[in-house]
Amino acid sequence: MKNIAIIMGGYSSEYKISLISGNVVYQFLDKTKYNGFRIHIFKEKWVYVDDKDVEFPIDKNDFSTTVNGTKITFDCVFNAIHGTPGEDGLMQAYFELIGMPQSSCDYYQSALTFNKRDMLSVLKPYGIKTAISYYLNKGEHIDTAEIAKKVGLPCFVKPNKSGSSFGISKVKSEAELPIAIEVAYQEDNEIIIESFLDGTEVSVGVINYQGEIIVLPITEIVSENDFFDYEAKYQGKSQEITPARISEEMTQKVSEVAKRAYEVLKMKGFSRSEFIFVDGEPYMLEMNTIPGLTTESLIPQQAKAAGISLEDLFSNAIELALA
Repeated sequence: MKNIAIIMGGYSSEYKISLISGNVVYQFLDKTKYNGFRIHIFKEKWVYVDDKDVEFPIDKNDFSTTVNGTKITFDCVFNAIHGTPGEDGLMQAYFELIGMPQSSCDYYQSALTFNKRDMLSVLKPYGIKTAISYYLNKGEHIDTAEIAKKVGLPCFVKPNKSGSSFGISKVKSEAELPIAIEVAYQEDNEIIIESFLDGTEVSVGVINYQGEIIVLPITEIVSENDFFDYEAKYQGKSQEITPARISEEMTQKVSEVAKRAYEVLKMKGFSRSEFIFVDGEPYMLEMNTIPGLTTESLIPQQAKAAGISLEDLFSNAIELALA
């Protein structure tokens, strides 16, 4: 039996969702192969939490814990932290330094994909289409007329490095820009402002399954809100239709682009990319490397449509990390 540390929590606004994802992984872990351990990673403490919610500190020297005088070490880490430090490369670099296998991509890929501006810049030369964008860093002069001229209205104001749609606003007039920029700065000191792409939004999961890179059935996102925001994602204010109601040609196009991005970036583990179709062409918005794993989340929905159970999905991630 292998000991698997399931890390969850994190230092960002997404910690609550991460705790749910981590508990789903814990619940669906194949008990015949693995002993799961829930590890909470917070700024103030790293602890193993047992089934009675008793906490035992983690020794950061070797990522072990001691329970009633017995030292417990882990064979592999299953990463379920959305946002920092699990999705931006910090945990990945730490595990690489101590020689611990982990289920997500490597630290450079994590840091790159977590930075929307940098990731889109890296993918552009490979012919991957993106929205028109404008960059702002905290403290810089805000020229609303220039922003509106470059990206047009309506537009989206987003923190450059954050997930779960925290800090994102859809802006319909130039006057709303300063407020939206302030909201985004609450999540990050860098901002990306993007042109509004009017079309069908889809989410594409790409995973390495049994050694082969596969594209999962695509999900179409129909938000009741103005866009696929936090409420739409986690509070049922959207329809998520898997497989997406798009043509065979569109399916093929977006699958190829999502797979190419995965390969170009030398990804491992899970990835979920968001695209909007404009005139039949997929435009990439972002890539998540620790996508939600709650039972309502998109990757589990897509895996189910592909005939892959959660138990299989999680076992596969662990086996690839161990290999």
